[in-house]
Amino acid sequence: MRRFALAGLALLLVLAPSAEASKRKLSVNTETPEGAKLKHLTDEADAAKKLALMEAFAKEHPAHESATWVLGEMQALYTKANDFDKVIGSGEKILASDPDDIPVSYACLKAAEGKKDVALIKKWAAATSVAARRVVASAKPADEDEAEVWKSAVDYAKQTDTYTEYSLYAAALQSTDPKARIELGEALEQQNPKSQYVGMLRPQLFIAYQQAGNQAKALQTADTGLEADPNNDDMLIFAASKYYEAKNRDKWSTYAKRLVETLPAKPAPQGVAEADWNKNKTIKLGLAQWMLGVAASNEQKWSEADGYLRAALPNVVSNQNLAAETLFHLALANYRLGDPKKDKVRINDALRFNSQCAAIPSPFQAQARKNIAAIKSAYRIP
Repeated sequence: MRRFALAGLALLLVLAPSAEASKRKLSVNTETPEGAKLKHLTDEADAAKKLALMEAFAKEHPAHESATWVLGEMQALYTKANDFDKVIGSGEKILASDPDDIPVSYACLKAAEGKKDVALIKKWAAATSVAARRVVASAKPADEDEAEVWKSAVDYAKQTDTYTEYSLYAAALQSTDPKARIELGEALEQQNPKSQYVGMLRPQLFIAYQQAGNQAKALQTADTGLEADPNNDDMLIFAASKYYEAKNRDKWSTYAKRLVETLPAKPAPQGVAEADWNKNKTIKLGLAQWMLGVAASNEQKWSEADGYLRAALPNVVSNQNLAAETLFHLALANYRLGDPKKDKVRINDALRFNSQCAAIPSPFQAQARKNIAAIKSAYRIP
């Protein structure tokens, strides 16, 4: 009787002190029909014929001790041919016998990436990560030689686990569907909240939540994102606006002030034209200055209101409603500042701002006209 054995893996993963090494081994007994078939397929030089022989063996002898070795060789050939469905199919059969065969699970993940299938990428990223973490958590063997193999296995498992996170991140970045991006991003955060890729993906996830209409999650993502990147202008203006609507004074004013302080000197991001960036800055600055100015006016902080609103006016002039409200509060602030001292400059500014407000159809138009008449009467202005 002639027997020989070939390892199916370059790396044997020791899962625990009592666990066996990888089950993917080739053991050939040429005196049996199965052994003769194995010898035949290992000797076959033609790749196509070799694959056909392996497929026949796997189908006819699924319980044979070398069946997983054959399936592993088949998976490798399917991988080379980009036959993603068969990569996954053969991998599932191997993993049914050895769920912690990390290279096989990794090959399935790569196949899922090749198919660009969100559900499959999530499935295999999770499965591969779970297997990798079991290896990392396994006990170190007492035997020195086994300990070296264990260390290599753990190092490989750690690298593979990190790759599963990258896989989810990369798929999310490549997706143009906000719902798919959210699905992948949430899977990544669930798998490892501390992954470096969670933070890297957060700005895109923030936009995806907005596109999907999930404002609550967008705001939550902005809050979290601003802890790591406190000057992110997109997140700052979004969070400030949402908290302004919710009348959360502490939150929105903190974000609005930070935007006013940091945005003016911020250079255009790479790939963004200077003109487009300046337009973007104008809109964000105007809105932040408007919020701060109107709030100060409502709190009767007239000097503060005047400062913010004068800065806001040229930035909000293209928005009729914001411009009207800005002018109305500017007029009010200047009247309140000028009236006690009979400051004609302030009074004239109040008249000017009221006149500009009265020229714009808005909810403030009628009151602005009444204010003009009252100021002229009080100061005997024709």
